[in-house]
Amino acid sequence: MPTYEHRGQRPQIHSSATIAPTAVISGDVRIGADVRVLHGAVLTAEDGVITIGEQCVVMENALIRARKGHPVSVGRDVLIGPHVHLNGATVEDGCFLGTGAALFPGATLAEGVEVRIHGVVHVNTHLDAGAMVPIGWVAVGAPASILPPDQHEAIWAVQEGLDFPGTVYGVPRGTPARVTMARQSQWYAAHSSDQLIDGAEDADAVGAAETSDVAH
Repeated sequence: MPTYEHRGQRPQIHSSATIAPTAVISGDVRIGADVRVLHGAVLTAEDGVITIGEQCVVMENALIRARKGHPVSVGRDVLIGPHVHLNGATVEDGCFLGTGAALFPGATLAEGVEVRIHGVVHVNTHLDAGAMVPIGWVAVGAPASILPPDQHEAIWAVQEGLDFPGTVYGVPRGTPARVTMARQSQWYAAHSSDQLIDGAEDADAVGAAETSDVAH
């Protein structure tokens, strides 16, 4: 499995976890006991922390990304389905994220929430314990309204105040793309200094994980 040191931080992977050889683990990623990360999944701690609790399954081609000010915290017994996009969100114990679900920075899912196939949880949106986002629907706001995707005006009435560009990109709404993308390009350039961790170093990272509290 490719694991990378990014911005001086290395993954910590519990010895009982299983990481597919085509998964990518980059930066300050802390993987707990009995976690399974399947083929093609990417866990990239850009300049935040990703914590995956015990007995979670991260399925094929899921993307989990943490950023400064928006860490990812996943409790135990969580299923993260294929092609899920989980960015800077908190997911508590026993949640279910169906295929293609998308969670954006500042989102919080309390215990046992289900986000079904292609459901969306917008920035700074909070879902209470046991809530369910139906297939293709959108959760927006705190507390969340859960709306079908064809209700754009109702979604936007809440979404506008949640400040997507400020939350995700750190810029005001209306900032020119050339400014936003110059910042993004410069920020992601830090990957040019990433270091691939070899087998011996990877073993050290596992040992560190066994002696630290990386599981919930």
